[in-house]
Amino acid sequence: MEQKAIIVGVNLNDQSDFTDSMEELKNLAAACDVDVVGELTQNASKIHISHYIGTGKVKEVKELLEQRDASIAIFNDELSPSQIRNLEKDLDCKVIDRTILILDIFADRAQTREAQLQVDVAQLQYMLPRLIGLRESLGRQGGGVGMKNRGAGETKLELDRRRIEAKISALQKELEGLVAQRQVQRKQRQKNRIPVVSLVGYTNAGKSSLMNAILETYNPESGKQVLAKDMLFATLETSVRNITLPDNKAFLLTDTVGFVRKLPHHLIKAFRSTLEEVSEADLLIHVVDYSNPEHEKLIEVTRETVEELGAGHIPVIYAYNKAELTDGEWPANEEERVYISARHKTGLDELMQRIRSSIFGDYVRCDMLVPFDQGRLIAYFNDNANVTATSYEENGTKLTMECRRADYEKYQAYIVEGEGS
Repeated sequence: MEQKAIIVGVNLNDQSDFTDSMEELKNLAAACDVDVVGELTQNASKIHISHYIGTGKVKEVKELLEQRDASIAIFNDELSPSQIRNLEKDLDCKVIDRTILILDIFADRAQTREAQLQVDVAQLQYMLPRLIGLRESLGRQGGGVGMKNRGAGETKLELDRRRIEAKISALQKELEGLVAQRQVQRKQRQKNRIPVVSLVGYTNAGKSSLMNAILETYNPESGKQVLAKDMLFATLETSVRNITLPDNKAFLLTDTVGFVRKLPHHLIKAFRSTLEEVSEADLLIHVVDYSNPEHEKLIEVTRETVEELGAGHIPVIYAYNKAELTDGEWPANEEERVYISARHKTGLDELMQRIRSSIFGDYVRCDMLVPFDQGRLIAYFNDNANVTATSYEENGTKLTMECRRADYEKYQAYIVEGEGS
């Protein structure tokens, strides 16, 4: 049965995106199968230290909960341990904040072992200070002084705290092993000098749908589709796919977890290894839900998160997706913008042109004479370069081709004539 909730937010100093933030909180609740039956907001210059909202508003929330037969109050910011304690006592209902809501969605969506570990660590790190915050009040039960007669409640919390710390250590150790594995794979890719293109964007902008559309268009035989659903945080693990174009130019396309306003720092910390894919990319494709009237604000949230991840210096192409859901004709493509529909696979050729010109600038056109006893090189270039002509000469096989500069330099001895592309 769907639970009913009231959402509560404080608009600090007249924030321009406050209404959108509350709407998003409603969507996050819906993603957890919670039915939002009421909303209460307060304009303020600062957060109320003890209850997040003023005492008058606390009474209003209690009345609203009773009127709407709701059992949960969801707050739009991360609450402190004492705020949760005070609110639960005064409202006599379950109190959750934006952070735990997002953590719950992540826990529900995590598919791989790495994603599950990351979510577990984030949840435990969120819980830890909240247990410690409760310790003082429960400890009073035992009376006495110092450590002598401390209450049963405090003793249990101390044990819980130790268990949680031990669990976090164990999970992080396992996670480190998976992260090390990922780093080895990444180093191997760098060694092979394959360019990496990362899809970034707000949650539910259509990154996974775009990845699938590119795979179906350019590598239909791969059969390596990724999960694409119309829901928040459908993707929690980084998917990496090799895209080989008709002229044998190849790059790796990575799909990452979507961003959201006020993404909890516990999650950014826990998902750091997954999000590192973004900071080590050669090009970012910022996927925008063009059908969302607030898309400009969502672009800003993604930009800020990309900056926070240390990826602000990487070149960006903006892919305005879901253009088919907007009224009128699509705007003309501009230098940094391409208008596409991942669902209908339109605009992909234009996007691929932009990707090509951005990441394949180091290709060189040349003629290479490969000795007959180096037959493996002929096979290598046929697979990894764009060979436009092959002829058999007295001293070997002559290839006219466009290849990566790294290969051009490595096999310089076989070049008969060459020029930069």
